Amino acid sequence: MPIYFFNVFKENAPKVIDEEGAHLTDLRAAISFAVLSARSHAADDVLRGQFKSRDRIEIVDGDGTLLHSVRFDEAIGLCS
Repeated sequence: MPIYFFNVFKENAPKVIDEEGAHLTDLRAAISFAVLSARSHAADDVLRGQFKSRDRIEIVDGDGTLLHSVRFDEAIGLCS
């Protein structure tokens, strides 16, 4: 199974680089994982009054190649 890394980028915080990654079946599974994680981050941010719509999780492979990006606002359905 391939390994995917989920780096978190928030407007007012240092980026969080995923050092461990997750073994998932394919990119579709990685995107689903990132969407759930983005929703969790967004919920925490809303509770603290710090939600920024452009915060995101970037999915990268073991070489650091960007495969997909999930914005928090997209993950919770605020975009059309």
